[in-house]
Amino acid sequence: MISILTAGVVGLVASILGTPLAIRWLARRGYGQLIRDDGPTSHHTKRGTPTMGGAVIIIAAVLAYFMAHVVRPSPPTASGLLVLFLVVGLGVVGFLDDWIKISKQRSLGLRSRAKMAGQIAVAVAFAILAINFPDEQGYTPASQALSVLRDTPWVLPAAVFVLWALFLISGFSNAVNLTDGLDGLATGAAVMVFGAYTLIGVWQLNQSCAVAPGPSCYEVRDPLDLAVVSAAMVGACFGFLWWNAAPAKIFMGDTGSLALGGGLAGLAITTRTELLLIVLGGLFVVITLSVMLQVGWFKISGGKRLFRMAPLQHHFELKGWGEVTIVIRFWIIAGMFVVLGLGLFYAEWVATA
Repeated sequence: MISILTAGVVGLVASILGTPLAIRWLARRGYGQLIRDDGPTSHHTKRGTPTMGGAVIIIAAVLAYFMAHVVRPSPPTASGLLVLFLVVGLGVVGFLDDWIKISKQRSLGLRSRAKMAGQIAVAVAFAILAINFPDEQGYTPASQALSVLRDTPWVLPAAVFVLWALFLISGFSNAVNLTDGLDGLATGAAVMVFGAYTLIGVWQLNQSCAVAPGPSCYEVRDPLDLAVVSAAMVGACFGFLWWNAAPAKIFMGDTGSLALGGGLAGLAITTRTELLLIVLGGLFVVITLSVMLQVGWFKISGGKRLFRMAPLQHHFELKGWGEVTIVIRFWIIAGMFVVLGLGLFYAEWVATA
C-alpha cells in the first residue's frame, strides 16, 4: 500500500508544482486556446488561455508511477506499463492535434482521418500486446473474455478482442474529449473514476485467486500495480485541477483528454471490468450520447435540434446556468455513477462469495 500512497502523493506534488511552470512557459510563447465562434459567447473570454496542459498530467503520472517503484523497490509490471503506454500514446496524438491548432491558428487541429489513425495505431498496439506476456499463473494483462465485473465465459477471438478494445479506447478517449468543455469538468470527473479503479485494484489484490482462492476470487494480473497507476493518475489530475478549476489558468487540451480517456479504458480492460466502465464513467457516456442524439435527430428531422447545443453541458449554458453550477452538478452526477459502479462491483463479489 506504500506504493499506492507514494504514487498519489508524488503525482499530486509534481502536478500542482509543475502546472504553474507550464502556464508561464506556454504563456510566454503564446500557446493559447482558440475558441470556436459557434460556441457559447461566454467562452470568448477564455481565448488565449494556455492549453496542452494535459502534458503535465501525463508527465506527473509517469513520474509518480516510477517513483512508487523506487520507494518500494519492485520491477514495473507488464499491465502497469501497458496502461501508461496507452496514456502516453494517446497523449501524443492529442498533443499533435493541439500543436496544429496553435501553430496554424485555427480551432481544428489534426484532420479527422489522421487523428483517428493515430488513435487506432495506439489502441491496436495496446490490445495486441495486452494478450501476451503471461505471468507465472498464465495470466496476461488483458483477457480475451468479455468482462463485466469480472471475466464472463464469452471468449472472443483475438481479432474480435482487438476490435472490441479499439472500440472501448477510442470511445472513451473521445468521450472525455467531449466532456472537456467547461473549466475542471472533465478533470474532476476523471479523478472520481480513477479513484474507483484504485479501490478496485486494491480489492482485487486482496481477493486474488493466489491469495484467497475460491469462487469469488479474481484472476487479474498485477492488480496492485494497476492500483498504483490509478493512484498516480488521481494525484496528477488533482494537482492539475487546482489550476484548471474555474476560472481556469490552463486547459488540458486534447493532449490531456485523449490520454485520460485512454487510461480509463486501459484500466477497464486490464482489471477485467470492461462493461463496468460504462457505469463508472456514466457522465462521459451521457455527454457522448447527447452528441449522438443531437446529430441523429438533426439529420432525421431535417434540421431540428433536441438540445440548444451539444455536448450536453453547453445546452445548460445556453439555458442560463452558470459555469460553476453546471460543473458542480455534473460532478455530483459523476460521483453518483461511481458509487453505483462500486456498489455493483461489491454486490457481485458478495453474491458469489
